[in-house]
Amino acid sequence: MFSSSLKSLARTGWAVRPSMAGGLRASPAARRFPSVRPFSATARAASIANKGITFRVFQSPAKYVQGPSAIRDSAQYLRRMGKRAVLITDDIVHQIAGEDLINTLSEFEIKRAAFTGIASVEEVERIKEICLDFKADFVIALGGGKTIDVGKTVTDDLKIEVAIMPTTASTDAPCSANAVLYRPSGDFDRYAFCQRNPYIVIVDTTIIARAPARLLAAGMGDALATNVEAKRARNAPNFGGGMPALIADAICEKCEDILFQYGKQAYEACKVNAVTPALEHIVEANTLLSGLGFESGGLAAAHAIHDGLTSVHGLHHLLHGEKVAFGTICQLVLDGAPTAEIDKYISFLLSVDLPVTFDMMGIPDVTAEELHKVAEIACAPGETIWNMDSVITPEVVFQAILGADIVGREYLSRTGFKQLSTDFDYAVIETRPHVSRSGTVDLLGDLKVQA
Repeated sequence: MFSSSLKSLARTGWAVRPSMAGGLRASPAARRFPSVRPFSATARAASIANKGITFRVFQSPAKYVQGPSAIRDSAQYLRRMGKRAVLITDDIVHQIAGEDLINTLSEFEIKRAAFTGIASVEEVERIKEICLDFKADFVIALGGGKTIDVGKTVTDDLKIEVAIMPTTASTDAPCSANAVLYRPSGDFDRYAFCQRNPYIVIVDTTIIARAPARLLAAGMGDALATNVEAKRARNAPNFGGGMPALIADAICEKCEDILFQYGKQAYEACKVNAVTPALEHIVEANTLLSGLGFESGGLAAAHAIHDGLTSVHGLHHLLHGEKVAFGTICQLVLDGAPTAEIDKYISFLLSVDLPVTFDMMGIPDVTAEELHKVAEIACAPGETIWNMDSVITPEVVFQAILGADIVGREYLSRTGFKQLSTDFDYAVIETRPHVSRSGTVDLLGDLKVQA
C-alpha cells in the first residue's frame, strides 16, 4: 500500500525525499519554494516502518527537586555524585546564590569556573580543562540557559554527571538532554544533543520568585505550546528517537491544565516575589512538565515558527517563550481550531501579558516578504513542523501566520481589551540574539532591564 501511494505521488509530479525529522516530504515540482517539500502522512508512516521505529521512548532526569530554599538542602541529593565538583556560574549569579551554595556544600570540594556569558565550543573546552585539572566527579550548573547548556555539554563530553540549578523558570530546557551552542560573537552555532539527561535538577523557588515576573510569563508561553504541539506530533519520532509513550501525552495535558488553573495567580505572586502554591505549580509546569512533555511528546509548528521569527530584526527584544506564545496561536490556526478554542488560549496569554498580534510583538509594519521568510525557515529540512501529520508548505504556514494576527486583533476588538497591564514595556528589555527551541535567558547575566 505504501509503495503504491508513493508511485501515485510520482505520477502526479510530486517529488519525494527523506526528512531529517524521520518522515518523507513531498512537493509539486514547485514554484515559490522549490527547496521545501510538503509532508505526506502516508509517506511518514512508510518511513517509520522502514526504520523499525515501533518502540516507545520516554526520557527524564533521574531526580527532580523543587521548593523554597531547595539549594540549601542540596547536599543530601549530591552526595551520590561524588565529593569533588566544579561550579559553573556567572559573576552576578554567583553573588546572588553561588556563594551561599558553596557554604552549604562545605562537605564537598568545590572549584568555581566563572562562566563568561557565551555558551560556545571554546567556553566548553575551557571549562572541560578546569574539570580535568580538578579531577571533578561532577559539575553543578547554577544560572540561566546558557550556563546550563555549557554544564550539559561539558559533562556529556567528559562522561560525568551534572546537577542543574536554574535561576529562572523562563523555558523548559533544564530537564532536557538538549543544549544550544553559540559562536564567540554570540551568533547561533549549533544544537548539541547529549547522550543522557541531567542526573538531577534542583529548582529553588525562592530564587525563581526574585527574578522578573516577565521571565515566569515567558516560561508559560513556552509551556503552553507543549500540549498543542504534542497532539500533532504523536505519529512522529520524539527527541529520544522513538515514538511518544502514553505517559508523555498525560504529562503534556497536565502541563496545560496547570497553566490555565494557576498561571495568572502565579504571575501576580511573582510580581511581589511571593512563593505561593500557585507559583510552585507553575514553576513545575514550566520546568518539569513542559520539559518532559516536549522531549518525549514532540514539537510541531509553534516552535518551528518561533525559529522563523528569529529572522525578523524587530523581534530580537522578545524572549523565547514570548515568540513561542505567538507561534502557538499560529499552530492553532494551522490546525483549523474553532474560534472558541483559540479564544481560550488568547485569553490566557493576555492574562500574563504575552503578545498575540504583530503590534503587541512590536512589529506592526512587518512585511509580507519578512513573513514569507519566517514561513520558509519554519519549513526548513529537519524542522519540527514536519512532525505534523498534514500537508505543510511555506505558503500554508505564511497564511497561518497572517491568520494568527487576524484572530488576535479580532479578539482584542471583540472583548474591548486595550493594552498590556504590565509595568514594563517589551521595548525596554534587551536580550542577546536568540536562535533556539530550547535555550533560556540567564538571570541578570543575559538580561538587561533599562530604567
